[in-house]
Amino acid sequence: MSIRNLKDGSKKPWLCECYPKGRVGKRIRKRFATKGEAAAFERFTMREVDDKPWLGVKPDHRRLSELVALWFKLHGKNLKSGDHTRLRLESMVSDLNNPVASHLNAQQLALYRASRSNKGRGKQHRDLSIASNNVDFGLLKAMFNKLIKLGEWKLPNPADGIEAIKKPQSELAFLTEQEIHHLFEVARRSPIGDELIKVYKVCLATGARVREAIFLKGSNLTKCRITYSNTKGKRNRTVPISEELYHQIYKPTNDRLFTCSYNVVYKWLTIALPHLPEGQATHVLRHTFASHFMTNGGNILVLKEILGHQHIDHTMIYAHFSPNHLSDAVRFNPLTALDI
Repeated sequence: MSIRNLKDGSKKPWLCECYPKGRVGKRIRKRFATKGEAAAFERFTMREVDDKPWLGVKPDHRRLSELVALWFKLHGKNLKSGDHTRLRLESMVSDLNNPVASHLNAQQLALYRASRSNKGRGKQHRDLSIASNNVDFGLLKAMFNKLIKLGEWKLPNPADGIEAIKKPQSELAFLTEQEIHHLFEVARRSPIGDELIKVYKVCLATGARVREAIFLKGSNLTKCRITYSNTKGKRNRTVPISEELYHQIYKPTNDRLFTCSYNVVYKWLTIALPHLPEGQATHVLRHTFASHFMTNGGNILVLKEILGHQHIDHTMIYAHFSPNHLSDAVRFNPLTALDI
């Protein structure tokens, strides 16, 4: 971080830390009474190097926010989740006080990761979850990799040394038939209960993500079939549905079939099922479809296509629900040949 307040009670608490030749070159440190003086010294020092090309390769003085903006302009805006990714990156930039990007290194990023806390409503001051940390630093690493590939970043990727935090595989929650009935009973108390139940039914009948279900349009619906487009995996998929469900959700329109928001769907799920593991509330409907599909003897390759997974590894988390999964353990264990 280029300029920071040491808050040590001295008359010159503002420290300017410069690397005129990049982070591998000589470091210059100087203290000032005000932030403005420190910033002026930084500009002067960097400009002095820029004006003397014989000192070596011109250093990169761009701040992290400039790289985020450049990444979004050249690549991010074309991604389905580009706006969301930019917001997450900008939040990290703010936390890091928008440093000169060439000054960043793995040690600084590791210390930052260790100090992060949750900013969510009602969750302030809690440590940020492992999953959120892994996602954010994965995005930061990917941003630098893309800029390197585009020739817009000449230095090493400062996030290369940050490995994802390993965490134990969490058990996937799914609903029993009794819990599904309870969910519908609770949803009926909502002013838009009929619509909520239709959304829940679509998710449970097709394995759809909640956002895929609530943004369904009449144009996505054909006779006893739903086609999901513009999905997370960018692969269109068509899933058959029962005639009964088709008539329940059908509307003579090409516009949206449902008007409820994601937050409302989430709210009534958590009211009905407060015991669900954190982070699985809305995905539980998708897990429930997949779990029951395999328990009832479904083929895992068919499940992969229904869920729209690109890789079978993502679908294998449901393999153990199959009644025949690893059943050879019963037939071929050493006790089968012993009369004891």
